[in-house]
Amino acid sequence: MTDYQGPAFQLVETVTAEELARQGGFRPRTRPLLVKGAVKAWPAWDKWTFAKLAELKRADGSEVISSFQNGLVEQGVTKQPLDLPVSPYLRELDELARKIRSEWDENTGLCPDRIWKSLKPGERFHLNWAHLQSFTPNRIYLAQWDILSEFPEMKKDFAIKTLWPGWRMTWQYVFIGPSNTVTGLHYDFPDNWFTQITGVKEFLLFPPENSPHMHRSKKFDWGATLSDINISKLAEQPQMREDFAKTNGLYARVEAGDALFVPKQTWHCVVALEPSVSLAVFGLTLPEVLLGGGKAELKALLHRLHLYRWGNCTCHKMTAAPKALTAN
Repeated sequence: MTDYQGPAFQLVETVTAEELARQGGFRPRTRPLLVKGAVKAWPAWDKWTFAKLAELKRADGSEVISSFQNGLVEQGVTKQPLDLPVSPYLRELDELARKIRSEWDENTGLCPDRIWKSLKPGERFHLNWAHLQSFTPNRIYLAQWDILSEFPEMKKDFAIKTLWPGWRMTWQYVFIGPSNTVTGLHYDFPDNWFTQITGVKEFLLFPPENSPHMHRSKKFDWGATLSDINISKLAEQPQMREDFAKTNGLYARVEAGDALFVPKQTWHCVVALEPSVSLAVFGLTLPEVLLGGGKAELKALLHRLHLYRWGNCTCHKMTAAPKALTAN
């Protein structure tokens, strides 16, 4: 893969939280936006560390058990999830994060520091795909942890309304994992504010006009459309690799304290550079609920009845689909 250039990328549009406030706040848009430092003013910035999350206990004092993603789910065969205690995992990530920060290499990543720091807005560049060959991406990953349903008092740690004013139906998921985890190529039905609390992630984003080259998958995932292109195994997919190279992408380095707006139907995939804690907040306006939400729920119902793409899905043995939406 050392000779594969792949798609051309540009940096995603970026503003600081202070600049966005001076501009009158966030307005509806169809292109991604990276807001630097947005999370740093929220209680989560101090409270959502690996060590503090490891102290969580259920109301009865028992240990928190959650379902862990066992490898990549978006592409290939979904493996059986693993039900494991959360606290030991978080403490291990805390130790790993300290070690990685002390040994940081500026050559690490799809877009290494030495290149990323020199890029200008609008400049086109290519990624270092060999980075994905240096590790095994199928890691145990605490993905889509519905922590805010189990601990609803923690919702106040995130001031999402400062970024996303107005009424919408929302649901939230936490993603916690080590470095070198990969979220496969897909797009979501709703808009998404992705907030990074700890660690660094690389986002590759492809606006909807790139869809003809994305090899849309028939694999079922509630609220998302998947691609058959596996960025971790491009060398094994020559035709898909060729089509993927025809796309035009946006690159975002989402650092601790940042928030990234990912518009609906924007293809994206994610690679973690460090152990990370992230919160994704998905939202639908009332017209979107009425026009699209019913269709998505119908597909989910047919799937649960084994009438729609049963046996070819990310939910694997019917792990829980998203719960009823809550008003934001």
